[in-house]
Amino acid sequence: MDRRSFLASAAAGAAAVTLAPSRVLGANNRVRIGIIGSGSRGQEDMHATVGLKDVEFVAIADAYSRHRDEAKAIAPNAEVYDDPRRLLDRKDIDGVIVATPLFLHHKYFLDTLASGKDLYCEKTMTWNIAEAIDCRQVAFSSKQIIQVGLQHESSGEHADAKQWFQQGLAGQVHQVEAWMGRNSPHGQGQWVRKIPADCDPQHVGWKLFLNDRPDEPFNGNRFINWRLFWEFSGGNITENMVHQIAWIITVLGLKEPLAATMSGGVFSEKDGRQVPDTIAVTLEYPELTVTWQSTFSSSHFGLGERFLGSDGDIEHLWGTTDMVTGKSASSVRYYPEKANRPSGSAITGESKGADHMQNWIDCIRSRKQETNAPVETGYLSAVAAHMANLAYRQQRRITWEEAKAAKQEY
Repeated sequence: MDRRSFLASAAAGAAAVTLAPSRVLGANNRVRIGIIGSGSRGQEDMHATVGLKDVEFVAIADAYSRHRDEAKAIAPNAEVYDDPRRLLDRKDIDGVIVATPLFLHHKYFLDTLASGKDLYCEKTMTWNIAEAIDCRQVAFSSKQIIQVGLQHESSGEHADAKQWFQQGLAGQVHQVEAWMGRNSPHGQGQWVRKIPADCDPQHVGWKLFLNDRPDEPFNGNRFINWRLFWEFSGGNITENMVHQIAWIITVLGLKEPLAATMSGGVFSEKDGRQVPDTIAVTLEYPELTVTWQSTFSSSHFGLGERFLGSDGDIEHLWGTTDMVTGKSASSVRYYPEKANRPSGSAITGESKGADHMQNWIDCIRSRKQETNAPVETGYLSAVAAHMANLAYRQQRRITWEEAKAAKQEY
């Protein structure tokens, strides 16, 4: 879709959202939730929701009958639909979780707000930059409560790192390095899932899945393993880097990158995937460089970020393995730079994290726009992610001005 179409869509969407009423909970304060997209990620969101106090899961929509059946086992009293429009037409639903494949987020983001319902939208918020601009614009005209599925934003480690930076303990930070590694047995590519026997046109709403993508014959591999293809996905950048870049953005208070570069390729497994499995990203901000590296061929060092400051360094580690004990460790620590803080002491973070889904539910009840991962965080992290992918696909350094004008191809 070109930018002119998106601007028209934004105007129409904003009008629809402005007219949509904001729901008011009943006297019992019970929050009624539905979900659009009940695959593996959606089912994780359901498990995170069904046990919350005074929350009722009432509706499930998915194009695949297997997903509907699996989700029904988690929430037996919920009604199931193949078409999400039937769920959104209901007047008794307060909030909707959108956990569809990435390329459908924009559609159901706007449709949910237009229906007057609060929204939990899985990361990455959109499939491209134009959609991110669109969703941000529409959201600003809405009174609905919106949480983006960037769960790291609710962690205690994030709260500690943000506080240390705001207190000036790091001094001037001009470089941040981040990384994420996974591994799989030889011959088993990351994300590749077996295609169930019932994944066929009789059990899958193929046209619902394709939405605005070019029509094509049913393809079970593209439906189940959509993460491998540019048409539906942003690859590891939008699956994993987006969490970490959001973490970095909100700790440091960053805006859109000035420019991005990205190198890498499909090196680990030659299994027909289009998106790279080995990646090196550089994001340029004013007087700051952020790098992110990732591989699907090594998992030992987990993921982490290091904020390298003139007065101190902040290191966040998650899932890294101790060489001696073999135990996995997750922590955030501050280390003073003796040249500028000679009397400073190391600090280990101790703050407790918040439940990301509970945070959304609490905001639905209070009507306060205080979600831990609001639309602005979703927008900024999506922009950084898509700039990196654009740079990779165009094989060049791309600026923010160029990225805004670019038409992202399938």
